[in-house]
Amino acid sequence: MEHFEYFLQNTLHFYAWQDVLLRSMLALLTSLSIGLWLAPRIIRQLIRLKVGDNPEFNHARLNALTEYKGDTPTMGGVIILISLLVSALLWADITNSFVIKSFFVIVWLGVLGGIDDWLKLTAKTKKRSRDGLLSWEKLAFQVGLSILVAWFLFDIDFKESPDGKMLWLPFCSVGFSIGFIVFLAMAIFTIAGASNAVNIADGMDGLASGLVVIAGLVFVVLCYLGSEMLSVSQNRSWAQYLLLPQISGVGEVAIVLSAMVGATLAFLWYNCHPAQVFMGDVGSLPLGGLLGYAAVITRHELLLMVIGGVFVMELMSVVIQVGYFKYSRKKYGTPKRVFLCAPIHHHFHLKGWSEPQVVIRMWLMAIAFAAFALATLKFR
Repeated sequence: MEHFEYFLQNTLHFYAWQDVLLRSMLALLTSLSIGLWLAPRIIRQLIRLKVGDNPEFNHARLNALTEYKGDTPTMGGVIILISLLVSALLWADITNSFVIKSFFVIVWLGVLGGIDDWLKLTAKTKKRSRDGLLSWEKLAFQVGLSILVAWFLFDIDFKESPDGKMLWLPFCSVGFSIGFIVFLAMAIFTIAGASNAVNIADGMDGLASGLVVIAGLVFVVLCYLGSEMLSVSQNRSWAQYLLLPQISGVGEVAIVLSAMVGATLAFLWYNCHPAQVFMGDVGSLPLGGLLGYAAVITRHELLLMVIGGVFVMELMSVVIQVGYFKYSRKKYGTPKRVFLCAPIHHHFHLKGWSEPQVVIRMWLMAIAFAAFALATLKFR
């Protein structure tokens, strides 16, 4: 009887320990199933509504290379958002404050992206600019969201978690206590930056989708390990073992991120080359924002730049291109470019790589960045 009780207690403890992981897997499978079922129906509806995009670049050769993509339905990010939210509502603890804020991030940026997409797609019929919302308008809403999230995190969620008010350096266990102003600046930089980086990377069939899946899986692991519910022994957690910031309740966000991964995989089924649907800002902005939010709540803002190394390359290629273009025009009178075209995936395309080659090679780079980021946990 004693042996049976010992076995029963340990078995029950094992399943309790696996609870977040189990629900994360179920959330991934649920969102994947919903997305695969939903995608054909939404794509057909987008075609009926004539919500098709015609990519236009300030580069004649690139326009010729992408001419076949004309009238491909966009705003397919709706598939991801619906699948993600339904799955997360089913499997995550919706009373958890971190989960509630993740929904807020998704909906806020999803609406912002949807408005931007709609303005672009109806520009021809209403005779206005195809640019949609101006850059500063989108940035204002992204910054506003970041301020709200940072405020509630710092004053409420991290009140009982001292590690939440620290700035943690990657590759080591060193952290510095920070005030609200620094925390706010980091949150704005991370959430708004990640949202825009994913948006910029969304320029080739399957590129952004695959990159989001890879980065999302890393943050599933970080949220899972950072949860104090996971014990490697009776008195040590995974966070203590790996010297990670310990944030109470953050493990539930692993379920939301798993739902994001499953939904994005379902979308990728139809977005891979040649794409049957494009994501649009309605998908790229909230997906990037959710990754940035995950980095903030796990206190891995700096590590995000390693995890999302390809996103950083994409974003910086635009910054460098625009910056040097303006500098050379002012200094020499003739504008010059560093890359054939920015973002950098178009540079490689113009260099002679086929679109599938660019996408798969960038996926491979993203996997390498993700593996290195996870390896740094042991460096601690």
